[in-house]
This record gives sequence, structure tokens and C-alpha cells, in this order.
Amino acid sequence: MYDVIVVGARVAGASTAMLLARKGLRVLLVDRARFPSDIRHGHLLHRHGPRRLREWGLLDKVAEATPALTAAITDFDDFPLLSTDLVEDGLPWAYAPRRSTFDAILVRAAVEAGVELREGFTVDSYNAVDGAITGITGRAGGPPVAERARITVGADGRHSPLARTVGARSYFEADTLLCYYFSYWADIEASDFELYQSIEARRGVFAFRTEGGLLAVFVAAPVEELPALRRDIEGSFMASLDAAAPRLAERVRSGRRVEGMSGATSLPNFFRQPYGPGWALVGDAGLHKDPWLALGMCDAMRDAELLADAIGRGLEGGADLDEQLAGFHATRDALTEADYRENLALARFEPRPPMLGALRQALRDRPEESTRFFKARMRMIPFESFFNPENVGRIVGQATAPSAAAGG
Repeated sequence: MYDVIVVGARVAGASTAMLLARKGLRVLLVDRARFPSDIRHGHLLHRHGPRRLREWGLLDKVAEATPALTAAITDFDDFPLLSTDLVEDGLPWAYAPRRSTFDAILVRAAVEAGVELREGFTVDSYNAVDGAITGITGRAGGPPVAERARITVGADGRHSPLARTVGARSYFEADTLLCYYFSYWADIEASDFELYQSIEARRGVFAFRTEGGLLAVFVAAPVEELPALRRDIEGSFMASLDAAAPRLAERVRSGRRVEGMSGATSLPNFFRQPYGPGWALVGDAGLHKDPWLALGMCDAMRDAELLADAIGRGLEGGADLDEQLAGFHATRDALTEADYRENLALARFEPRPPMLGALRQALRDRPEESTRFFKARMRMIPFESFFNPENVGRIVGQATAPSAAAGG
């Protein structure tokens, strides 16, 4: 009998399994894939992600595979605002490892920590006794086998079979708002990261450097336009670039696309009750949001750490497991709600606050302040250290004072 069975060995599952094994628990990790294995998802790792990887001893492995992202251009239908030197406490703002690389790093770390890994393993059912999940039945190309555990963790994606089996309650729900198409280009001059948002065109464009010098380029469009987009994916992709990021579109046309187009079109927004008798959910299985803010991987790592700590205290630390899981639930929601609501507003192309435009204009010729602005928005430094009335008033006031004096 295992202490924990984790179903799903991608970011959330492999991280959870690794952290539990480092606490001395006996962990079984299963996945239908064999690693390294790619999935066509976004893969930007920022905010608290690099710091957490450093704490886990895995940052060097990521840095060996893909470049650090330390410069960014943002354009909100006004002008490109450049922020540079995006390094804080020795950590760059972001990395963008391909999923085949990053997931494999986490899986190897889990195995090195003592996790038993079964690849190519399909879970047929979740087993229960008296309403409590007791383990799984599945197979890896042979006859079915049943495995038992004190708790089973579903890291099995936004359409989680475990969540469906236990009837996990969903809340704060919103239907799919945007669809995304993306691919990879070589031989393109670009900043480390570029973001364009056009409320008028109802398009978002994201581009970032990844492995092998490639530039990943993503286009986001309202999901109600999906039928039209599908009729000509490549033409619609370039038309979206022309509408929201014409300067980037010129550079993309001059480059060389090295992979086919990929899409993501089923992106519901929800929180789920993440625990119950004998089970817990982590990553997209317990919480899913539109990819606009690109928080999927780093939030999955954060929640893996929260859940592993709760399970560790409940199984081996002498604490009540249900109380610990309830604490995990409350903390996860508290850390996520503000980002979740901001994400929905961005994905709906809601109007930006007028002060944001004035602030960006004031920062246009002030590179050091522009860098602090970006760091605060990305939580590299405390948000309130930049976004407080005194500081914002100082920056905007200094920018408008000369023109006001000339006019008066």
C-alpha cells in the first residue's frame, strides 16, 4: 500500500510526487505518456516559478535548456514600451522551456527523490470503499492491476476523471472566452518577450524566446470567432497579427516557421473543491483559467507545494488530514482569486483603466521606471512598492507638469 498515488506526471503531478517523496512518503506516480513527451500548451514560467525552481534545486537544469527572459515589450494599442534588466534577487523574470523538456526535468527529479514511476499507464477506474477513494485500477499494456493508497491525487487535467468520479463541486465558473493558435519561428529578431493587446481588434498576441533560439508566437481571439478561424487557420493567424501587432507581423513574415500550427479551444474557467475522503486535486484538475496571464505552470507548482505540505502534515506530522486539506483549499483560493478575476477581465477585452495609459505615457522615456513598473506588475517586487498613490502621482505628475505649465 502506498501513502499517495498521483495520477498525471506533468507539472502539477510530478511536482507533488517529488515533494511528497522528499518528505519520506511512499509515492506511486502514473501517466499514460512516456517521458520526454510534448504537449501543445503554452509554456511560460514566470512570477514565483523561477524562485520555486531555485528552492527545489532544479533551476539550473531549466537554465541549461532555455534562455532566461530579461526584457519585454508591451503594446496596448498605444506604443511599444520596453522594459529591460528584468532580474531581481539573482532571478530572471521568466523562462520558457518546452513541455517535453520541463516535464521530463520534473519527472526525473521525482524519481530521484524515490517516487515509483509507471509510464504508459492508463487508469481505468478510481476505487472506493464506503464513499472514500482507496486507490486506482489501471494497466500498462497488460492485465489490469489495482493499487491502494491512503490518498489519491488527481493531477489529471481540466477534464479530470477523478473530479468526475467524486463529483467535485465547481464554482466561480465562466465558459471558454478565448481560443489560441500558435507555432514556432526561426530567424526572427525580437525581444525576449512581446505582448500586444488590441481591444478594438479583440486580439491578444504573445511572443517569447524558447529553446533553440526559436520564437513562440501565440494569437488569442474570442471563441465565438472559432468557426471562421478554422476555415483558414494560417490566414486568420496572420490577419490577427496584422490587426494587433503589425510590426511583429512583418518580422514573422520575414522568418521561417519550423512547426505546424497548434490550437487550444476548450479553456473553461473554474475552481473545484480540491479534496474529499481519500482524494485531492491539484493543477488544472482543481483550478483552470484562461491562459492570458500565463499562470498555469507556476500556479501548478505553487499548489503542488501547498498540497504536499498539507498531505505531509496530515499523514506523517500528526495533524488532522481533513483540516490540513481544508487549509490547502482556503490558501489556494486566496492566492488565486485576484489573478483569476483579472484574467477574466483581460480575456473579455474589458476597457483598461485610463490611468494605465497615462502612466505608460509617462514611462515612455524613463527606462528605469519602466523596468520597475514591469517588475511590480509581474510581482518580481512588491506590487504596492510601485503602484501606490504617491509613486504613481509623482511619475504622472512629472510627465504632465511641463505641458501644463506651457499651456497655462
